[in-house]
Amino acid sequence: MSLFELTAFQRDLLFIIAMVDEPSGQELKDQFEEETTATVNRGNIYPNLNTLTERGFINKESRDCRTNCYSLTQQGRSCLHQRHKWEQEHLAGAQQTV
Repeated sequence: MSLFELTAFQRDLLFIIAMVDEPSGQELKDQFEEETTATVNRGNIYPNLNTLTERGFINKESRDCRTNCYSLTQQGRSCLHQRHKWEQEHLAGAQQTV
């Protein structure tokens, strides 16, 4: 599974999970809204987290009886690194034309 097959929202969630230590869904929602100033519907975040879990990008573990926390898998970390490399290559080309 490639990072390019995910939605922009799902990719952004991966980046936020990478920068926060085992965040809950609510913590991810809050961080996403703080970073982007966009409002995230709670009904949107959990299905996307489930998709990322099912596709092997993140792990979901129970923090307590009511709260799950999320962390990147090796596949998730690898895909973020690939995306970063891809962006750097494209940005380098863009800087040469400016």
